[in-house]
Amino acid sequence: MNTLQIAIADGLTVTRRNALKIKRAPDLLGGVIILPIVFVLLFAYVFGSMIDVPGMSYQEYMIPGIFVQTVVMSAQVTGYTLVLDLQKGIFDRFRTLPMAPSAVLTGQTLSDVLMNVSSIIAMTVMGLIVGWRIHSAPHEAVLGFLLLLLFAYAFSWVTATVALALRTPEVFNNIATVVSMPLVFLSNAFVDSARLPGPLRAVAEWNPVSAIIQATRELFGNTSPALPVSGAWPLQHAVTASLLWSVLLLVVFVPLATRLYKRAVSR
Repeated sequence: MNTLQIAIADGLTVTRRNALKIKRAPDLLGGVIILPIVFVLLFAYVFGSMIDVPGMSYQEYMIPGIFVQTVVMSAQVTGYTLVLDLQKGIFDRFRTLPMAPSAVLTGQTLSDVLMNVSSIIAMTVMGLIVGWRIHSAPHEAVLGFLLLLLFAYAFSWVTATVALALRTPEVFNNIATVVSMPLVFLSNAFVDSARLPGPLRAVAEWNPVSAIIQATRELFGNTSPALPVSGAWPLQHAVTASLLWSVLLLVVFVPLATRLYKRAVSR
């Protein structure tokens, strides 16, 4: 086999290893699934009765936002698992094996995609229960889910980079929470960005999370002509902007994470 084939095979091996680790630690998967369900119920029945969305139900408006919030929060599992493996010396064991250096990071991020599939399925079922519906063609809905998984995979590389730079689970959790919470809530996830004051509105409209949410709303058919139309380019061309953001994150953070990993295992 050539170098690329070896790297792919090693990456799939590490993916299976991480998938088995998740299976043996159901509390990890449970947190990724249970927390989004709690958010769905909370926003649907508590805030949904107070927030009016012109031309559609709040349940249909907010479910795409919950989807994106979940993949952003689930991506933190990548970073947390990496710093734990680093502290336990598992990276040093990998270094002694005849495997591609990229396999550890590739396997970790791919296994988190599998975790995101499980959480998205759970949220889809819960969303249907509370009144969310898909009003688009089947191929558009499939594209919406694939777009979510692509962004989840790209964002996992961001958290992997941060984790390898910090190298401490406690510090990583604090930094990840400080970054992810404003990233989600300072967007159009739960309220229309047009309702925000000037400076915050501009930030929300150019927030990559807002582009992903708007793209999934359009692909799932969860939009209404009565909603205010934003003039920001990412929201006017949400699907294109989402793809560009995902590619940009991969281009920037895959090399950074790989470099930091090599530096971590060489110490």
